[in-house]
Amino acid sequence: MAKSQRFVYLKVERLDNKELILVDSNGSKFFIPEMNTKGTSLYKRGVYVANAPHKRCMKVRVAGTLTNGTVEVNTAPAEKFNDAEPVTNFNQPNGGIENWRMEEKPTQKIETVQPPVVENFLNFIHNESKELKPQTLFMGDLKWKYLIRNILRGKNIMMTGPAGCGKTMAAKAAANSLEGYNMEIFNLGSTQDPRITLIGNTQFDTKKGTVFNPSPFVKAIQRPNTVIVLDEISRAHPEAHNILMSVLDQGQRYLRLDEASDSPVIQVAEGVSFIASANIGNEYTATRQLDRAIVDRFTIIEMDTLTVEQEYSLLTMMYPSVDEKVLQSVSEITTMTRSEIKKDTPKLTNSISTRAAVEIGSLLYDGFSIDEAAEITVYPLFDDAGGAQSERTYIKQFVQKYVGTADVDDLFNTENDDLTNPFNN
Repeated sequence: MAKSQRFVYLKVERLDNKELILVDSNGSKFFIPEMNTKGTSLYKRGVYVANAPHKRCMKVRVAGTLTNGTVEVNTAPAEKFNDAEPVTNFNQPNGGIENWRMEEKPTQKIETVQPPVVENFLNFIHNESKELKPQTLFMGDLKWKYLIRNILRGKNIMMTGPAGCGKTMAAKAAANSLEGYNMEIFNLGSTQDPRITLIGNTQFDTKKGTVFNPSPFVKAIQRPNTVIVLDEISRAHPEAHNILMSVLDQGQRYLRLDEASDSPVIQVAEGVSFIASANIGNEYTATRQLDRAIVDRFTIIEMDTLTVEQEYSLLTMMYPSVDEKVLQSVSEITTMTRSEIKKDTPKLTNSISTRAAVEIGSLLYDGFSIDEAAEITVYPLFDDAGGAQSERTYIKQFVQKYVGTADVDDLFNTENDDLTNPFNN
């Protein structure tokens, strides 16, 4: 029989050892080594399809014939396999897909039952995803797998919590942990003109006349399987919220380019998810109150502050050469401030974030003492109004428990603190 070239549509499945295989409509399995080489475009495309097997399949151009003769054509959106080049590009002798058929032992055919596609997805969410979480990210397993699930489902998530608790870090970690997914970050708090940032601008060209240049955001939402981080959304201009309304709405998912000719409508691509970070509270004076309609387009994940044990573990991982007792002291000082502000009658109105604790650890790593590090990074955060009854004095007294002996007269001296105190105007 003469060889012919044709397109077939094959499913992609992930084995227990995480290798990717192709499966035809008859259940025959094919293993392609090049498709399991991490970092290559073939591997990323394979992972892309395997992450949503109920929606996607691989479009393969076969030079030759299949032993079983027929392959069911899937009507689901197909991802081109190697840009639909013949499989002879894999340096195989005759170019037929039969070259990669997996040999199955008879016992395996009898005893092994292929689990339903939905079970593979659920197993990945509830079991395999836990392995993707970085050690330096202290986030509960429930919130982590919920974050991963929402990315794979193309949902919108809003990360809330105090400053420096790891909201943006969690979003980046989740996006980077999934093979085949891209990540784009847009800091909405630093945008001066929301329309330019989210839509684009027009420029005059001497040859073409007025030309519209789409923004990086427009390009990002058109790229399949992209995680878009909307950082500091609570600091964004209200116009940015209005522009994002249709983009974030699961029933619309489009962006109208009003500045472009004919005002085209851009559809959000398949697999695009949005993760926003927000500081919510009266102490964040530069933030804006979020519109209820924009909040309703997200599901919210509240980031927890670290416990003493978690913060100590983080610091020891980041600065293993620093004395462990000193890092333990730093953890106890910082977590004390977070516990104090939650009391009914707190003695402090401010707390030390994990971000600040990491900075203290870096100073200790560079040879500063804990007393010197506190003088630079901790004391300026607390008001010295009230002298011996001030927040500054209270935090100094607490820090001195871990420093050792100190000059009692200097402990209550706040005359030299004016230059570093942000509360003194």
